[in-house]
Amino acid sequence: MAFRYEPLGRDGRARRGRLHTAHGTVETPAFMPVGTQATVKAMFPEDVASTGAEVVLGNTYHLMLRPTAERVAELGGLHTFMRWKKTILTDSGGFQVMSLSGLRKLAENGVAFQSHIDGSRHLLTPERSVEIQGLLGSDIQMQLDECVRLPAEPAEVERGMRLSLRWAERSRMAFEAMGGPGRGQALFGIVQGGDVPALRVESARELSRMPFEGYSIGGLAVGEPQAVMLAMLDETLPVLPQDKPRYLMGVGTPHDIIEAVARGVDMFDCVMPTRAGRHGVAYTRFGKLNLKNARHADDPAPLDPESDCPATRDYSRAYLHHLVRCGEGLGAMLLTWNNVAYYQSLMKRLRSAIEDGTFEAVRAELGALWAKE
Repeated sequence: MAFRYEPLGRDGRARRGRLHTAHGTVETPAFMPVGTQATVKAMFPEDVASTGAEVVLGNTYHLMLRPTAERVAELGGLHTFMRWKKTILTDSGGFQVMSLSGLRKLAENGVAFQSHIDGSRHLLTPERSVEIQGLLGSDIQMQLDECVRLPAEPAEVERGMRLSLRWAERSRMAFEAMGGPGRGQALFGIVQGGDVPALRVESARELSRMPFEGYSIGGLAVGEPQAVMLAMLDETLPVLPQDKPRYLMGVGTPHDIIEAVARGVDMFDCVMPTRAGRHGVAYTRFGKLNLKNARHADDPAPLDPESDCPATRDYSRAYLHHLVRCGEGLGAMLLTWNNVAYYQSLMKRLRSAIEDGTFEAVRAELGALWAKE
């Protein structure tokens, strides 16, 4: 089936919608657990699905290096390879090339780099990124872009934004030549422009003229203050098409998500809930808990007795504390499961609030809980 975004309602600028993909529907606003290397770390795929997650993210850079996109394709594609029957979004690999690889050289054609694994040399171009994502068989794909790290000089931000626009055109041409739309797949353009409002607006306006199925906002949540990120969203989102989904890449904390939803963002991803779980931190409706703390050692209560998630409901804080202190893998598994479940429950509550017209009240309530974290 063709990829399609279905608007379902609004409350202020907050949007309620539904993505239709070849592997099912995704209710938005949505949070995507990160499955960098074809796995959400420390979780079984069926447990990820049990939290209510309808889409996960895979990473082009990591999968192109190991096990290679060609091997994944030969084995039936990423859905079959990782036993995930629902929607998959893949990023372009550009951010990881800039941040993880060894020696790299950026040029108009693409970026040449050395693998962080074995030092092997590779060239990632807009066309190759789209080809890799097509071999993986992801439902939603990203154009190759350059994410300029902040802070940066305006001239450098502008250079990266204009290069990303040229790469957007090439990515779209490659995507259509490879039959992406005809196979029910989607390609999103990525807005760049750093912390310069005029560049963000220009990037969004130029991308809107290209026939992307959706639009991502990149180059934020890279160390700048939250106020800067939100100001860039205020500048960017009104320029993007109202009938296409908007995806804020790499975000983030519960408070970041709540404030971005209030401004009209539909999709999010972040390693935060899974990484925190592996380091003994739990996200709950009562706030964030560090299970390493000795105060949990004698606490027989679960993280939340009213939760639908077994990891949250059925194991005592004392036991979780014990597992974390001993470095047992089960501790990381249970806390990751809890965190992914919390993020999904947060998104469900935000969706319900938009439907009910109570979003501002819920925003205030949850903002008071998470703004201090």
